[in-house]
Amino acid sequence: MLALASRYGTAAALVLLIVFNLVMTPNFVSWQTLNVNLTQVAPIVIVATGMTLVIATGGIDLSVGSLMAIAGAVAPMIFLGTLFPIDNPSLAVGLAFVLPILVTMAFGWFNGLLVTRYAIQPIVATLVLFIAGRGIAQVATNGNLQVFKNPSFQFIAMGHVAGVPAQVVLMLVVAALAFALIRLTMFGRHVLAVGGNEKAARLAGIPVRRVKMLVYLISGALAGLAGLVVVARNSASDANLVGLGMELDAIAAVAVGGSLLTGGRANIFGTLLGALVIQLVRYTLLANGVPDAAALVVKAGLIVVAVYVQQRADRS
Repeated sequence: MLALASRYGTAAALVLLIVFNLVMTPNFVSWQTLNVNLTQVAPIVIVATGMTLVIATGGIDLSVGSLMAIAGAVAPMIFLGTLFPIDNPSLAVGLAFVLPILVTMAFGWFNGLLVTRYAIQPIVATLVLFIAGRGIAQVATNGNLQVFKNPSFQFIAMGHVAGVPAQVVLMLVVAALAFALIRLTMFGRHVLAVGGNEKAARLAGIPVRRVKMLVYLISGALAGLAGLVVVARNSASDANLVGLGMELDAIAAVAVGGSLLTGGRANIFGTLLGALVIQLVRYTLLANGVPDAAALVVKAGLIVVAVYVQQRADRS
């Protein structure tokens, strides 16, 4: 029974939430409701996908929310010309997509360096940028709100591809690529081996240090991408708020989705479902007049239940 709950519990919870809302929540069946929930969950899934890879190696990345803030701060500074002047608007927009992600990849590399070369525990290593990263973003913008309107840049969040919101398409592409990476590549097998038994993986000749470096690099890149989506959707960049609490949402999505927090398992599809469950719980509570603060309590409860079921299922 516990094994079934571990494997199908997230999907079952999502179905139950949908059924509850069909019965109890007015106007649940509408394109507007679907659009709101999917666009709200897209950045969570993008960040949680990178988090899944990190956790699969036995690590954790607390810096993702702050890296979102850094990417969200850098992008508007480029096409607004406050970072350095660029005469070509198209070039400026192109750089606004590329440069912030390169910056967050560099910070991801820094996280990986602390974990691998200096053998600092992942929770401590990434806590450094959890604290300092948002400060970097605030210093870069002088703590000011950056308001902008740039349709070319904002297409990533406000555009549509065949009628589907662009950020939802981006979310699905990221999840699909990560799924293929884990299931179809040698690197994916190495990720699971490192998380399952690092000592055995090292003895088997797997480049443990390189694998860990790469997952933190990927996590940094995806955090940067999610940061661009958020600021593009809001038409503004606020270093104080972009990505705030995202690390907790990402970890919750991974836990609820069935990936072991101790490493050795990476359920990308489960992470997607877990993020949807978390978002739909929040929507359900708000739509039925429950304060948003209650969603935090429910989210914590979901994590506890998910971890408990995983542990019991593994023991059995």
